[in-house]
Amino acid sequence: MRNSKGQTGLLRWLTVILLLSPLSLSAADFSTALRGLDADDFNAKGAAIDQFAAIDDERVVPVLKVMLDGRLYRRKHDAVLVELLATEEGYAAREVTGAERSEDVNKRDFKKVSVNNALRIQLRSTIAQLSLNNRLSEVRLSAVEEMMKGLDSDGAALLRERWAVEKSRQVRETIEVALALVDIQADDAKSRTEAFELLSTSLYPEARAALLGVLENEASSASDKKAAQSALGKIEKRLALVETAETIFFGLSLGSVLLLSAIGLAITFGVMGVINMAHGELMMLGAYTTYLVQLAMPNAIDYSLWVAVPAAFIVAGLFGIAIERGVIRHLYGRPLETLLATFGISLILQQLVRTTISAQNVAVSNPGWMSGSLEIGQAFSLTFNRLYILLFALMVFVGLLLILKKTALGLHVRAVSQNRAMARAMGIRSDWADAMTFGLGSGIAGIAGVALSQLTNVGPNMGQAYIIDSFMVVVFGGVGNLWGTLVGAFSLGVANKLIEPTAGAVLAKILVLVFIILFIQKRPRGLFPQKGRAAEH
Repeated sequence: MRNSKGQTGLLRWLTVILLLSPLSLSAADFSTALRGLDADDFNAKGAAIDQFAAIDDERVVPVLKVMLDGRLYRRKHDAVLVELLATEEGYAAREVTGAERSEDVNKRDFKKVSVNNALRIQLRSTIAQLSLNNRLSEVRLSAVEEMMKGLDSDGAALLRERWAVEKSRQVRETIEVALALVDIQADDAKSRTEAFELLSTSLYPEARAALLGVLENEASSASDKKAAQSALGKIEKRLALVETAETIFFGLSLGSVLLLSAIGLAITFGVMGVINMAHGELMMLGAYTTYLVQLAMPNAIDYSLWVAVPAAFIVAGLFGIAIERGVIRHLYGRPLETLLATFGISLILQQLVRTTISAQNVAVSNPGWMSGSLEIGQAFSLTFNRLYILLFALMVFVGLLLILKKTALGLHVRAVSQNRAMARAMGIRSDWADAMTFGLGSGIAGIAGVALSQLTNVGPNMGQAYIIDSFMVVVFGGVGNLWGTLVGAFSLGVANKLIEPTAGAVLAKILVLVFIILFIQKRPRGLFPQKGRAAEH
């Protein structure tokens, strides 16, 4: 039994050694090849690069890219290879085998690893080969797109080999486009014709540049120039469709901003009949709340908006209730006096922010999940921050609609807005309903400020840029009608962006304003006028 146990233990140790030995050999090979990159002889460096090509290690390609870019250096006192990076203060050094980084280093303490043209060609080829064989399709796609920018015969041969075994449809199609860039110069007329047809379906800039090159080349045949011209025409049509789609997306994005800024005003102005000129400043308070939340949680920016949204709603809502209880409730039925009073309040809020926080614009960071863009095809992308704000605006709209339709507060608000005397007779506290309604509209303005902080500069005057647009949306859609506010916001946003390319940003706003003036002359109550008793008040 003792011998049996001993044999079992020995077998376990042998198994562990056999399992770990490839890793040990790979690590040893990597270290050996890394030292070879710093050899005095260029042939020895080439041999080290070839050795790297046979190593299965995720660190290989980054090291070779650093060498190709001329950022690979040897630290003189310990012969460690580092990546030398230029910074605002000077230079920083990062070891290529790890994440250890030294700031503010002296460049004289390092010696550059020299590279000649032959090594550069070898490096590009090795990097391309390793990237094309990567297990991740995203890495392979990126490698093909990078090779497309300067494809030669050797690179084309690598792509043909990869195409034969590639399983990803997107990578295969991109390889075909890259090979077509080479085939338009082929001796075979059939290959050139097929290449022109394939390039006509691609929106990569390299495809368009290659076709233009055929047209500008005097040596190109008439048939090739005709095929290139036809392919360019198809590309231009697709690019026009993509540009239109982008314009509509930016219009919807602008519409979502207008919806967020106007939906709170639709309650205070549309339901209560109060012309609140401080509405933009309530949005500004929401934006500054976002800034303060990020200051309070600097190491959790990705989660800051989840805290900022309810915080901004509460802060702006409390300010709104205070404004209504302190000023507005004494001025019901006198719209011009509420306009002047709230304009004065807007100036007070602006000065309050200048005094307590800063008179200058402040920086609000985008969370990581709102950075970047969603790539759709080769030339169309949707930025995440605008896409999320569009979805957020629709969520706020639905939430407000449910509050007004399904809650006791919404019932009281609708009752008071339709017939205040009858609502009081039914036992509804109209003063409480007024305060809560104004607070609700102000809180939504604060939420709008959170969204705006992700798109524009946050400063004391930021609300002034949206107050006029907000009134335009409410009046155009129909005073007191939330669905009208939704349709009006997106309609004006898309119309503005469609006019901008030809008329310019300023003239586009003027044309939209003129259109609304003429529209109100024809339909004074907007797109969706209120019906019943509410329309009589």
